[in-house]
Order: sequence, then C-alpha cells, then structure tokens
Amino acid sequence: MLQHEIYKIYGTDYKDMTIRILEESNLQEAVRNKAEAMGINDATQLRIGIKPNLVAPTPASFGATTHTEVVAGIIEYLQARDFNDIKIAEGSWVGDKTSDAYEFCGYKTLCENYDVPFVDAQKDGHHTVDCNGLDIEICDVVNDIDFLINVPVMKGHCQTRITCALKNMKGLIPNTEKRHFHSMGLHRPIAHLSQGIHQDFIVVDHICGDLDFEEGGNPVVRNCIMTALDPVLVDAYVCKLMGLTVEDVEYVKLAGEIGSGSTDVEHARIYDINEGNMDKEAPRDNKVLRVKYAVNEVDSCSACYASLVPALLQLEEEGLLEKLDSQIAIGQGHQGETGKIGIGKCTRNFDFCVMGCPPDTEHIYEELKKYILG
Repeated sequence: MLQHEIYKIYGTDYKDMTIRILEESNLQEAVRNKAEAMGINDATQLRIGIKPNLVAPTPASFGATTHTEVVAGIIEYLQARDFNDIKIAEGSWVGDKTSDAYEFCGYKTLCENYDVPFVDAQKDGHHTVDCNGLDIEICDVVNDIDFLINVPVMKGHCQTRITCALKNMKGLIPNTEKRHFHSMGLHRPIAHLSQGIHQDFIVVDHICGDLDFEEGGNPVVRNCIMTALDPVLVDAYVCKLMGLTVEDVEYVKLAGEIGSGSTDVEHARIYDINEGNMDKEAPRDNKVLRVKYAVNEVDSCSACYASLVPALLQLEEEGLLEKLDSQIAIGQGHQGETGKIGIGKCTRNFDFCVMGCPPDTEHIYEELKKYILG
C-alpha cells in the first residue's frame, strides 16, 4: 500500500471484511517496513497499539464507537502472522469514563477472548511533547507503542464538522489537555497533535457513523471499511464524502500545511475491493447547521455541545426554538460572564443556567422548554 492510496470494502461480515482488506492493503508489509526503519530485524517484536474510538458508552450501532468486529479482525490478522505484542489504548471524552465504554461496548470481552491488554488513557500518566511548535500533553502509553493502528469511526461533529483519523488521536491525551484543546478552539491543537502522535496505519470504521453527532444516535448505514497510511488524506477524503471541502474543516487543511500528510484527494487512488459500491456514498444533510444560529459557543467541550444540539433539534421540530429571546451561551469562554441563557457550569452566573458538566440532553430540553413556555 502506498501513501496516496485508500482501500475500501463493503459488506456486512465486518470481521471477515477487515481481514480481507488488511490482506489486500498488506498491513504486514507496513509493519515490516516500520521495523526495518527502526533497525529491528524481527518485525514480530514490534509493540503494536490499536486505537479505537470509545468516545462514550454507546453501542457501535448508534454510530459513535468502533465496532468490536473490526478490531477483532485486526487482532486475528496480526496474531495469525505471529505479531503478538498487541495492546488496545483509548480514553473516552470528558464527561464519561473509559472503563464504562470499555465494558459496555464489548471491549472487555474482546480483550479477554484474544488475551490483549487494554490501557485506559484517562488513568495513564502523561508527558509534554513539542508538536511542531505547540506543547501538548500526551499519554505515556504512546511511548510504549512502536506501530500505531488507528481505528476511527467516520462521523460528523457538531463543532469541527467531521471527525475521523486526525481527531481520534484526542483519545490519547489526558482530560486536562482535552479541555485545553477546546479552550484553544480545537482546530489548531488537533492539527499539531498529528506531529506528536504518528499514525502508522488507519482502518476506518465507515459502517454506520452518525454524520452529524460525535456521540451517535442518528447512524447512516454504509457497511464500509477503509484502510490508508496517511491520516490527512483520509480526513480530506472524508470531507469529500460528506459534501465538504478541506477549507471547511480547518484542522485538516492545517495538518496538511504543517507536513502531517496530503490533502490532495484529486490525485489519490481509491480502490473499491469488491467494486460497484461507491455510489452508495452521499453527503449528510447538515442538520446541526439548522440550529447553530441559536448558540453563542465559545470554547465548549464536545460532550457539552453534543448534549445541547439534539435538544435544540427537538425544540425546533416542536416549533419552539424560534421563540427563544436570546442566544444560548455555552463553553469555557463564558466563565465569569453574565448573560441571559447559559448551558453548563461554565455559565453558572447567567440569569438562566442549565447546570451540569456536561448536562444531559433530556435535562437541557426540558429546562429550555420550560424557559420558552414561561
């Protein structure tokens, strides 16, 4: 497999599909090339890390988390070729515990069945890394991995519009740094993180990602798995699939500019292994943009913003959102400020505040509905 290539496979037997696409894209060769570059004669001695997306304890069928069948396929492929030093590492978003997602999403059973350890990045130590001029705290487990396989879910995001290969690395930074990312506006730190954590191989779960929300709930079935070597190219291609340009997603454009990969999708080679299925791809309907006018967002955490948007969509469907008399403030940038309506503890000084860190969607919906109806 070459840097400018993306492989795709469609079907419903996700584990077998994963094994087949890894064979076609020759993951084994990529591992051996990395070993050679490191001066290691026996590639099976490389420490391999698998990074899924376990953003929250929600089922993969909801469109937010990586299907266990995909990770099982990766492990079986590797173990069949005597690569046995494998670990899975992940840290859920702020507001949820990785341990809950680990068990609820089936990763506890997966790890036990394949005798693969799991590292909870929320409980890991961390160290400072100079990521092309930006200091970022990165979890120590990254230093225990020689070859990193990133297994993101292709999905939408209510703040950055997409999330896939590049943004999935946020799971390998501590919660304090995740909050810091939001205070910096997400795009710049996500781009620079790509210089601090090198992805050696990407396996994209494009099975049923929610094309609007990072936490899922509105899955769009595509039954597709993709592989690539370049995370920037992957995300640029995801922009195209979702009806966006690279310019629409600042961190993808910036990651390309600082040398983390290529955004040149036009000259990429896209291989459809079982052919004739790529016409299934279609852009999302951008429902998040319909309610964005009602929000005054400044440096909010993803979990908080993701709780707010579904509540607003529900109010919109009921014809209530247009009756709001003020924009809704949300985010760390509103700490210490006063105003009319706020969401989350960062807006505790507002006249009307739905408290929580983050508050849940149903609570936000009920409280805003009461406010609107007086």
